[in-house]
Amino acid sequence: MTNPVPPRKPALLGRGSWGETLRIGAILRKETVGGALLLVGAVVAMVWANSPWADAYETLRGVTFGPEALHLNLSLATWAADGLLAIFFFVAGLELKREFVAGDLRDARRAAVPIAAALGGVIVPALLYLLFAGGVEGAARGWAIPTATDIAFALAVLAVIGRFLPTALRTFLLTLAVVDDLVAIVIIALFYTDHLSPVPLLAALAPLALFTVLVQRRVRSWWLLLPLAAITWALVHASGVHATVAGVLLGFAVPVLRSPKSGGPDAGPGLAEHFEHRFRPLSAGVAVPVFAFLSAGVTLGGADGLMSAFRDPVVLGVVVGLIAGKPIGIMAATWLMARFTHADLDENLSWVDMLGLSLLAGIGFTVSLLIGELAFGVGDDAHVKVAVLAASVTAALLATVVLRLRNRAYRRIHEIETADLDQDGVPDVYEPDQARQN
Repeated sequence: MTNPVPPRKPALLGRGSWGETLRIGAILRKETVGGALLLVGAVVAMVWANSPWADAYETLRGVTFGPEALHLNLSLATWAADGLLAIFFFVAGLELKREFVAGDLRDARRAAVPIAAALGGVIVPALLYLLFAGGVEGAARGWAIPTATDIAFALAVLAVIGRFLPTALRTFLLTLAVVDDLVAIVIIALFYTDHLSPVPLLAALAPLALFTVLVQRRVRSWWLLLPLAAITWALVHASGVHATVAGVLLGFAVPVLRSPKSGGPDAGPGLAEHFEHRFRPLSAGVAVPVFAFLSAGVTLGGADGLMSAFRDPVVLGVVVGLIAGKPIGIMAATWLMARFTHADLDENLSWVDMLGLSLLAGIGFTVSLLIGELAFGVGDDAHVKVAVLAASVTAALLATVVLRLRNRAYRRIHEIETADLDQDGVPDVYEPDQARQN
């Protein structure tokens, strides 16, 4: 009598479906270009802010424009933080909804790992920050600064060092960053709203509801949708809630599937994918780089200025939170998920790969700078900028070292994942997945 084959343990960070792999690949290519532009913007800002023309940079940041009657006569830096980043969070809202409605992560078992990892990567950095800076008067307000992951910056680093990184790891990093963005916007809405005005906040529900009705009816007319989105954003801004929250709410309103009567992914792409194709280049190529340019410029003040900054407990809290807290939180949460679900890492991967990704998640540029401005105010967050820049660069270098050690293994996995012996356009490792879908 033949002994039954024991069931295979569930794989942690297993390979996703071919359709999802194609979609993730397209997203990552756009975000990688955006990450390169972000780095250019940040470097130009740093060089300009430390040049003899530094006053011109500050003058540019302080240029104000907009209708005063609507309380929108804002500085250029504020327009970038409140306006342009609303586009960034709109795309994040679209992506998050897409993942959980029609992506691979509609399976709760697959979603649990990146969600747990993202939460671990928020909680531990916040605790370490408070350990270093919590005792300083007023410093505790910055506890959320080291909790964010900048996917564009991280992918720009990957484009240089991790061209052959396995699909499962890239997908995990993207999903973790998307969940991280959602946590960040919840934190901003709950903890960085000082003066709440209920009337404009309630009034924002009207254009938001109308926007939702139109997109649910698959209306694409920009002359209808954009004014409603702008009114929603303006009312949320007037309420005291950070205006980027409006971007996420508008993203969540957009339907993912083509037909609401079909409950599965076979319904085809809906407006969410259409809007994502339209707005992701604007987010990655304009909104985030311009914000980086207008936010990253900080006068270092030479060696003495840097030494003074690193004696600040806030700086130490941010640096330790991003460089140590992120990998500790992500690794611990992932290990606990593996322990409690009795899952093993995919046979081609190791915990060293997870360490490299966890270090890469310590790049907390865009949202960290935004939270720093909200926590300490524009102009009073110079040390925060130094900390975020230093920590992000250090995290990128450490991740480079770890991931480069595994480059030979990644090349081997890449060859397996791209082999197409029957030349049907679908790599052979995804053929069983295609057969199940058909």
